[in-house]
Amino acid sequence: MLLCGVLLSGAGGGTPSALAAAFPDNRPAAGAVKSFGDVASGQVAAAAAISKKNTAVTADAVPQIIKAVSPSVVGIIGKYTGDPGSGPDDRYNLTHGSGIVVKADGWIITNAHVIKGLQNAVVVTSDAKSYSITASYLDEVSDLALVKINAKFLKPARFASAANQIQVGEKVIAIGTPISFSLRNSATVGVVSGLNRAVDAAYRLIQSDTAINPGNSGGPLVSMKGEVLGVNSLKYAAVGVENMGFSIPADTVQYIMNQLFKYGEVKRPSLGLELEESWSAIVGLPAQDPLTVTKVVSAEAEKAGIAAGDVLYAIDGHRVASLVDINEWFKGYKPGAAVKLLMQSDGDIVTRRLVLGQGDPLIGGVEAEGDGDAEAHTEE
Repeated sequence: MLLCGVLLSGAGGGTPSALAAAFPDNRPAAGAVKSFGDVASGQVAAAAAISKKNTAVTADAVPQIIKAVSPSVVGIIGKYTGDPGSGPDDRYNLTHGSGIVVKADGWIITNAHVIKGLQNAVVVTSDAKSYSITASYLDEVSDLALVKINAKFLKPARFASAANQIQVGEKVIAIGTPISFSLRNSATVGVVSGLNRAVDAAYRLIQSDTAINPGNSGGPLVSMKGEVLGVNSLKYAAVGVENMGFSIPADTVQYIMNQLFKYGEVKRPSLGLELEESWSAIVGLPAQDPLTVTKVVSAEAEKAGIAAGDVLYAIDGHRVASLVDINEWFKGYKPGAAVKLLMQSDGDIVTRRLVLGQGDPLIGGVEAEGDGDAEAHTEE
C-alpha cells in the first residue's frame, strides 16, 4: 500500500483525501513521502551492491593465483649427458624441467631427476632472465634437489604448512614448462585425487588429475590459497591411463630442504635391516601385516639381537606395515637415536632396543604399475 500511495501521489498530483486513503490511521508528516525516482534509485543501488558482492564471491580466483605464483616458477634447461647416442655438437639434444624459488637470493627447489646428468644447465626466470647454476645438491631418494643461481630479489613461493589440511576434491593448479621450453609458466587445473599414495617412491605422494607433462617436473602444485602443496614429480603414462600425476608433499619438501641447507646432504636414520613387506601391503590392501627381516646389515642391529626371519610390528609404539611407513616415521628421527622395536622372534613377542645408524631409507623393490601396461614415469 505504501508504494501504491507514492505512485498515486506522483501520477495525479495527489490530494489530502488520496493520501488519507493510503495512510488511514497515521497520515505521514510533510516531506516523509519519497518520490518514485528516489525509491527506484535506492533499489537500483541496493541491487548493484548485492550483484557486486555476489560477483566478488563467485569470481574465479585461478587467474589471480597463477599471476601471483608464476614469478616463483622457473624453467631449467641443459644438455643431458646420460644419452649415449648424443654427440658433443648436437645443440638441440636438450632436456628441461621446472623449479620453484624458495629464497630471494637464488635458491631453487626442483626434482633430482631434472638436474642429474644435466650439463651447462641454464635457469630462466618468469621475467625471461637467464642464469647459470652455481651450486647444486641432490637427494635421489626423495627425488629432490636444491640449485643456486646468482640472482637477487626473486619472489619465493609460499609453501603450505600443514599437509593434513589438504582434502580430496580440492581444486589445484600445476605450473611448469611442459613439452617445449618455449611453453614456460604454463598452467593446468584439476583436483586432488588422493592422498598418502605409495607410488614408486620412498615417501608418500599427492595424487591429482592436473595435467602433468614432460617438463612439469620440479614445478609446483598450488592450492587455491596460492600455497605450494607439493613438487610435481611423476605420472602414470600408458594407453588408456589419463590424468594420474603425483607430487611430493610440502612437508617432505621442507624436511629435505632443511637437511640440504644444513648438511649439503640428507642424513637419514637407518634400522640396518633389509625388510620385506607383506603381500597385502604390496598389492595395496588395507591390512596391518608386519614386515619380515630378510637380512641384518648393521652391527647395531646384530647387537640388538635381531635376526633374519624376525617380524617387525612397531617402532616406538607406532605401527608400521610398509617400507614407506618407516620412511615417513623416520622424518622425526636422527642417526644415533635409540628406538624400541616390537618384534616377533622364534614365536615370541619381544622388544628390541636399537641405536639407529645412518644410511639410505628403505625402498620397496616393486615398481609402480597400473592395470597391466601402465607405468610410472618421472617427467623431466
